[in-house]
Amino acid sequence: MLLVRTRSLGPAQVASWTLPGDRSAVRSARRLTAGRLAEWGLDGLEDSTELIVSELVTNAVRHSTGPIGLRLIRHQVLTCEVFDSNDCLPRVHTARTTDENGRGLFLVEQLSRRWDARPEAGGKVVWSEQDLAPSPARGPAPDPPQARGAAARDTVGAAHLPERPPEPAVACPSLPR
Repeated sequence: MLLVRTRSLGPAQVASWTLPGDRSAVRSARRLTAGRLAEWGLDGLEDSTELIVSELVTNAVRHSTGPIGLRLIRHQVLTCEVFDSNDCLPRVHTARTTDENGRGLFLVEQLSRRWDARPEAGGKVVWSEQDLAPSPARGPAPDPPQARGAAARDTVGAAHLPERPPEPAVACPSLPR
């Protein structure tokens, strides 16, 4: 016998929006995110969540067509999901210091406890999770990912960060813009 316990989320724990598939979506997504985090009392996550949302929505605008879905879920963690119509799953790229693009998912990776993407009918969802602010009973929160090793980076400079191997050729063709 298999017993599965599911958790149901109340409507006050989920916020969903449909955004246009153009550049105005990024500004709207940040504004909607900041408002909902304030309602949930998660002001301390506003900067990191707005950056995550900005990067994921920007990628959706750049690489897909049609409307973009944004959903925030407050449960044991704060989950941010962005749906778009492109079925190619994203990868973290290694940007050179002279590159103007290619750092978005690296930032998402640094600000999140974990992130990934999953195929969905008609496209994909890219999601990210962040720890909620600690309650006094739980004690202090662990250092955020961007703070781990920060002292070492501050003393030696960002040029000494570990190098990533070169990226393989892109499997999915780029969509016309």
